Amino acid sequence: MNPPAHNGAAMSSSPPSSSSRSVWTAPLRPLGRVGGSLLDRVLCVLGAVGLSQAPEFFQQYLQRLGGHLDEARLVMRRYEVVAQESGITVRELIDTTRAQTAQPVARLGDVIAESQARLDALTVAETALREANLWERPFVFLRHVDWDIAGRAWEVFKPAVPVTVEGLVYAGVGMVLALVLYQGCVAVPCRALARRFGRPNWSAPDTAKAAEMPLALPKKETRSATDKEAKS
Repeated sequence: MNPPAHNGAAMSSSPPSSSSRSVWTAPLRPLGRVGGSLLDRVLCVLGAVGLSQAPEFFQQYLQRLGGHLDEARLVMRRYEVVAQESGITVRELIDTTRAQTAQPVARLGDVIAESQARLDALTVAETALREANLWERPFVFLRHVDWDIAGRAWEVFKPAVPVTVEGLVYAGVGMVLALVLYQGCVAVPCRALARRFGRPNWSAPDTAKAAEMPLALPKKETRSATDKEAKS
């Protein structure tokens, strides 16, 4: 009796074995785990060290901001003296110089007004930074920052070991942010890609292995063939 053809088809539709894939990828798994754990530790250290320098940078920026504020006050003090000697206010001095027909004198009124505006802006920024608490200071800094002063402060910035409570708090926040960024940008996407490309390919069965496997007859057909041979 010829074996039924549907058995071969059933065997060919069975899922392929992923042993060959496991053999090649198994040595890389411990390396990937060690690399991931090492990377998150390095990022934690970098985040803690980097953000712990924020209080020191704020301090050096405040020193430079205070220097610019003192210079702006000195400039405006000179204009105030001129206005007092003329018996007018600074506002009236600005309007009077702007009303002059001579262009250089009229331009002087704009210079005085710009000096007054800069003095006001620096005073507000300096007061806000000094009065801000530990959690508000980064946002206050970004709201009132003078990028020219910040750039000059960064050029001469010297890192320092954080020994204050504020520095330690910023170090802890930097560590947490580094972990969050690592998990969100590296670990989670890599795990998702591993799950996606690590699935076995069910659409391409291994027909060669299926053809090599012996085909088994159903129990009933095998029994009936044995009875016929015994009777004959």
